[in-house]
Amino acid sequence: MKQESLSTHAHGGDHSGHSHDHEHASAHDHAAATSKPLAASATSACATGCCAPFSISEPAKSQAHDDSDGHNHAHDHGVLPGWPRIYAALAAALAAEACHWFGGDGTNSTLQYLGMALAVLGIALSGLGVYKAGLKDLLRFRLGIHALMAVAVTGAFIIGQWPEAAMVMALYAAAERIEDQAMDKARLAIRNLLQLAPETADVLQPDGSTVRMAANEVPLGAVLRVTPGARVPLDGLVTEGESSVNQAPITGESALAHKGPGDELYAGSINQDGELQLRVTAPASDSLIARIVHAVEQAQSSKAPTQRFVDRFAEVYTPIVLVLAIALGLLAPWLLDWSWHQAAYQALALLVIACPCALVLSTPVTVVSALTAAAKRGILIKGGSALESARQLKAIALDKTGTLTTGSPKLVDWQSWSAASSDDATARAYALASRSDHPVSRAIAQGLETQVGKDFAEAQQLQALPGRGVQAQIGGERWTLANLRWVGEQGWDSAELQAALMLQEQQGRTVTLLANEQGVQALFAVADPLRPQAKAAVAQLQALGVKPIVLSGDNSATVRTVAAEAGISDARGNMLPEDKLKTLSELQRDIGPTAMTGDGINDAPALAQADIGFAMGGMHATDMAMETADVVLMNDDLRRIPEVVDLSQRAHSVLWQNISLALGIKLAFFILAVSGNASMWLAVLADMGVSLLVVANGLRLRHWGNRPENA
Repeated sequence: MKQESLSTHAHGGDHSGHSHDHEHASAHDHAAATSKPLAASATSACATGCCAPFSISEPAKSQAHDDSDGHNHAHDHGVLPGWPRIYAALAAALAAEACHWFGGDGTNSTLQYLGMALAVLGIALSGLGVYKAGLKDLLRFRLGIHALMAVAVTGAFIIGQWPEAAMVMALYAAAERIEDQAMDKARLAIRNLLQLAPETADVLQPDGSTVRMAANEVPLGAVLRVTPGARVPLDGLVTEGESSVNQAPITGESALAHKGPGDELYAGSINQDGELQLRVTAPASDSLIARIVHAVEQAQSSKAPTQRFVDRFAEVYTPIVLVLAIALGLLAPWLLDWSWHQAAYQALALLVIACPCALVLSTPVTVVSALTAAAKRGILIKGGSALESARQLKAIALDKTGTLTTGSPKLVDWQSWSAASSDDATARAYALASRSDHPVSRAIAQGLETQVGKDFAEAQQLQALPGRGVQAQIGGERWTLANLRWVGEQGWDSAELQAALMLQEQQGRTVTLLANEQGVQALFAVADPLRPQAKAAVAQLQALGVKPIVLSGDNSATVRTVAAEAGISDARGNMLPEDKLKTLSELQRDIGPTAMTGDGINDAPALAQADIGFAMGGMHATDMAMETADVVLMNDDLRRIPEVVDLSQRAHSVLWQNISLALGIKLAFFILAVSGNASMWLAVLADMGVSLLVVANGLRLRHWGNRPENA
């Protein structure tokens, strides 16, 4: 399933065509007050509302997550006491146990009453809020963990197990508080990225001085001064100065990037050795890093298949365990020859583990940790579905220009054709190429710019020819800058022309033809070097069992040459957007789940149809490609693709480790209860302990990107 479109374009230019009306909570003072909870777990995964609330947004000071904040949870950490009260409750519970131990035979009524008083004190210190929340749940006919704990503790007190009732409540409060702190690590991990951007910026004044302003108050178009060693406060374009910049916090790229006039700077990047001035192109709430954080937060609303399975299972788990607990309490005296006291105690112990907290926690904490780790390496995964399904990929289709190659082609050769005037041909080609965003057209325009200058006829009524080229009226005549496919459709692909093209294509060059209504007037050869990481990425994909295939609109000879250089044997050229769609369908049918990687508008349909769409998010990427894709590679490093597959495999493994652990311990405790060997304090340790274990196991994925093999 494709995710909602997200604009994560790294360009600092005009974003007028994109609505970024979302607000990004940040570490800045201006955003702290508007921090919004994530919609990922806005509703309890189980109908009982017993699972822990999970949000990436900063928690309120009280740690409360009640219905008023959009979370339909009964597992409200705001009802928990602080650590001093928990310590006091544990001490009171231990004292009550001591009184019961020494006066439990009933001969010492003073110790017995003292123990009961201490037990009540322990319950009040640790569980008063739990009792209040539990009563609210019962009145609403909701079986949250607070309601279950209130019933279990009250029942234990009634049947004379008052020391254990106090110990169970104190242990529950302690375990919940520990769990809350552990969950904060995952909750705040992605939001900590926003702290990379400074809260203030030095705004350059007309007289050359600077004024320090809050980053959120800096207007668009303002010029900022960034000194060596300082972090860039806002996205912008360099207007003056040159320096090396560390963009690793944003793109995950460890190599320093050289920046000069006209280059983009991203908020949170670190200026290294030279002073820079930049013109602000985006507000703090719409910086690249803020959009990355927003996209990761938004990704949580798309649950992974495993999480949807867990949620469906959790909906029936609690009612089933509740029925089993009641049946155990009522039938055990008849069927197992237990006393009513023993049956009630075992039923109450079973009641404590009736809430599937650990099971529900097992998936979101793992997904959040994985998405956060990926974002820190410049990989923006837009949902749990993409994260989990990447491990199933059997093939991946790669576009050539801008994906397999750098997307920075250079005009290396050109020649007139059909006795056309050289100056006229270059002027017409420049007029067309300068109006197109295609990398090849940009290369032609840059290569001819010096020769043509500013004295040329502008192209009018420009029209794109999908999969072919561009066409316009120039000087009252129709001119076209297109590929051999279009020329062949006009019947102008002579043997002589094809021979000239073949010489260029055998060198891996892309040839574009200029034509008017009389025929071909010139040809332009452009060379686009292979990305330096392409070979390694292809080898890693093949090692993972994923077959790489090149699908390109370029001529077949050039595509095969470039693909062979990257180590790919299956390369297909001369493909229109509809041809890519057809080929993708065939690959999905014949090989299995297939991904698509591209960067241009013409790749968007294939990115949408693929099982997973990978978009290049660097300098040449288009917003449409990145909005359509499931995964955006912010640093254009193709090695990130096999990393996504590896992360998917690891996340899936952790997910099922957590699910198996949660269900296994619940099953073991059920067997203990049915055999009459369970105890309430052991039930609390089993329930809360496994919750802590699955959280800790899921949090391990936060460090995935730190492994040497992912460097």
